[in-house]
Amino acid sequence: MSSPHSRCLVFTDLDGSLLDHHNYSYCDAIPMLNRLEHLGIPVIPATSKTRSEILQLREELGNGHPFIVENGAAVFIPRGYFAKQPAETCERDDYWVREFSAGRGTWLQLLESLDDEFAGEFDSFHRAGVEGIMRMTGLSHALAIEANRREYSEPVKWLGSAELKADFIAGLQAGGATVLQGGRFLSVAGDCDKGRALQWLREVYSNAGSPGDWYDLAIGDSGNDVAMLEAAQSALLVRSPVHDLPELSRQANVMTTTDFGPAGWAEGVARWLESLREINT
Repeated sequence: MSSPHSRCLVFTDLDGSLLDHHNYSYCDAIPMLNRLEHLGIPVIPATSKTRSEILQLREELGNGHPFIVENGAAVFIPRGYFAKQPAETCERDDYWVREFSAGRGTWLQLLESLDDEFAGEFDSFHRAGVEGIMRMTGLSHALAIEANRREYSEPVKWLGSAELKADFIAGLQAGGATVLQGGRFLSVAGDCDKGRALQWLREVYSNAGSPGDWYDLAIGDSGNDVAMLEAAQSALLVRSPVHDLPELSRQANVMTTTDFGPAGWAEGVARWLESLREINT
C-alpha cells in the first residue's frame, strides 16, 4: 500500500473518551475525526452502548465503519464493507454480525435469581425503565429508550457496600456471566470483552487487506476498556474528571492524555499519528 495510514485502525470507547462524561458532546474531537477520515483510518466505536445508540452517533459523524457493541458482546460490520463476508458471522439486517455473548434475557434471569440475596442493593436498566435510566445517566427520553434496547448485556448500578459488591459479582460469575466495571455501571454479559472483539476484527481487516504491518490504537478511560487497551499495538488512556485511570499490565506504547474527554482524545490521537510518522520515516 502506498501509505501506512491504509493499515491503521482506531478502536475507541465512547462515554468519557470520545464523548464528554457530563454532556456526551464530541465537539472537541471533530477536527481530528475529520483528519482520520481524510487519511483513510477507520474509527471503530468499541463501547458499552447498544447498536441503536451507535447507529445514531455514526449517522451524526458520517462514520460508515464497523463497530463493537455492549462491551465486546458483538461486532457489527456493514454488509459489503469487505469483499467477502467474514467467517463466523451471520447476516442481520444490513450487517454481518459476529456474536460473542448470549442474549440479554440470559443475564436478566441471572440477576433475578440474585434478587433475594441482594434485595435493594442494585438496580439495572431493565428494572429502572426509561425514566430510571434518564435519572441514572442524564440522557434525554429518546436516548434513554435507545440505551435500553440492549441485545446482549445488562448494565447494573451497584447501590450497596464494596464488600457486598464483591459477593454480588462472584454470584454473577458463578452463573456464567462476565462482569466489567465501566465508568458508571457494571456490565453483565457473556464470555466477551472489547479486547477479544478488537483482536477478531483486526484479523478480519488484515485478511482483507494487503500484507504488511498493521498499526492499531485503542482509546479508553475505565475498567471495561482494559482488555482492549492491552490488546492493541498502542493504548491511549483518556483522563476522567470523575475517576482514576484504569491500571494496565503493559508499559510499552502507552500514552496518557493531559486533557479530559474528547479534547484529550484529540490530543492523544495527534500524538499517535506523529509516532506513526516517525516509525515510517
